[in-house]
Amino acid sequence: MRPRKLHRYSMIKRYGKIVDALVKYEFGHLADRMGIGNIRPLKSRIKKQERVLKDTDSGPKKVRMMLEELGPTYIKLGQILSMRPDLVPPEYANEFSRLQDEIQPFGMEEVEKLIKEELGSGVDDLFESFEDIPIAAASIGQVHRAKLKSGEEVVVKVQRPGIRKVIEADLDIMYSIASFAEEHLPEASLYRPVEIVEEFERSIRAELDYTQEGRNAEHFAHNFREHPLIYIPKVYWKYSSMKVLTLEYIDGVKSSSFEELDRMEADRKEIATEVLKAFMMQVYDDGFFHADLHPGNVFIMKDRRIALLDFGMAGFLSSDMRNLLIDELIAITRGDTVLYIELLRDLGSIGDDVDIASLKIDVDHLLYKYYGRTANQLNTALILEEMINLLRKYQVRVPANVALLSKGAMTIEGFSSMMDPQINLTIVAEPFAKKAIKDRLRLTNIAGTAYRDFSNWSRVLHRAPMKISHILDIAERGYLKLQFEPQGFDRVVAEIDAASNRLAFSLIISAIIVGSSLIIQTGMEPHIWGVPLLGVMGFLMAGFLGMWLVIYILRTGRI
Repeated sequence: MRPRKLHRYSMIKRYGKIVDALVKYEFGHLADRMGIGNIRPLKSRIKKQERVLKDTDSGPKKVRMMLEELGPTYIKLGQILSMRPDLVPPEYANEFSRLQDEIQPFGMEEVEKLIKEELGSGVDDLFESFEDIPIAAASIGQVHRAKLKSGEEVVVKVQRPGIRKVIEADLDIMYSIASFAEEHLPEASLYRPVEIVEEFERSIRAELDYTQEGRNAEHFAHNFREHPLIYIPKVYWKYSSMKVLTLEYIDGVKSSSFEELDRMEADRKEIATEVLKAFMMQVYDDGFFHADLHPGNVFIMKDRRIALLDFGMAGFLSSDMRNLLIDELIAITRGDTVLYIELLRDLGSIGDDVDIASLKIDVDHLLYKYYGRTANQLNTALILEEMINLLRKYQVRVPANVALLSKGAMTIEGFSSMMDPQINLTIVAEPFAKKAIKDRLRLTNIAGTAYRDFSNWSRVLHRAPMKISHILDIAERGYLKLQFEPQGFDRVVAEIDAASNRLAFSLIISAIIVGSSLIIQTGMEPHIWGVPLLGVMGFLMAGFLGMWLVIYILRTGRI
């Protein structure tokens, strides 16, 4: 768990808003079970809560509305979870995909101030023209059209002022709540909330760094440099930084504008096929893929080239990971359940507590269902959804980049189906998959893998005698120690520590009461109301401390 950075008062205030939202959307029982229900502001408890939900509103819809109310960071969290049906139930993932990242744009004064701070010069010095009204605005930043002094048309993406501090504060809260949930809600462990927040933190930090998006764009541009139809906009690094990104403006038609495409006499089927092929090339050949190819990120230029936009959501597959995925594809086509499960182990997805026998039966059933079917009989998105639901049933954790690949595949199939309802992703992907499998099974590749493995083992065997001698030497001198970390023991120690502190505190209060009684019996000066002043003060102090202890016990819910 990351350390908390917020001031205690700010932390409690933010917790109060979250608990308010939980109560408002009928999840107050979760706050009570986690022991944070008492943090709700007194004003909110007294004021009658106006009902905002309908009886027909589902659980997923309530959570989605709550995330929207909590603000930008929580909307982003929901959007990340919408791509992870292996972590949350599919009905929640589907509902979270409806989260809208739209927000009121910030003013031109703040834009000019940020550009001056980041680029060292003012807007008028850097640009020939700069449109005040953004063409798009979201929680992280907004986009303006502009023209450079040299005449090039560009778009300038500017980060929202102060958004980093807001996200840092929200991340602290998220980590705290995730830890509370894992500790107090047994069912929460199924979803591993702390790991979810860790993955979200990695994602949101990458999105806050515009230089990463610029590097992604250049990476795609390099990979498609010889492609005749796919175009990637140029990055202007002189006018870019971590909080400002300047890209070439694409003068084209959004792929969802069918009327304009028809006026251009553009072939929608060809567009769908080429974008699909481009995605398969990214996955199988490059190992670097655009995970968000929806219609808004695909533009058709006047010369019929296809421009891909928005490179903030990109995934990377190492050669080892691609080989594992190809091996999984081989296992599926052969109906080899044992190999498939072993590959899941290699991915690090299967824990020690998974019921392997039951998993094997379910995987057998799924593979048999699709074994032997022709490409045009397969629905890739449906197969991916069924596979992820199966893995989720057994709490098999899908690596983040593989989950992103799954999301990208479903997004690209949705795009292609919109462009051409008759198209089949599997048929387009088949040549790429066959080539990948053929390359994977080529003797030269197998020999190369075997040689690399042999080299690794020879190095291990070469060092083994020295390592074993070292361990035996440590054991002989009595320095070898075994350390055990029993799970849950820290919590027991904390509970005992809290109980002993309360007992000690109670004894101190009792001692003050006894001492004050003895003082009153002595009749020592000075007096107040005919009673020794020191004795009265002792009773008042004991009463105050006693009330404080009672309130603390009631607030923590541990009487």
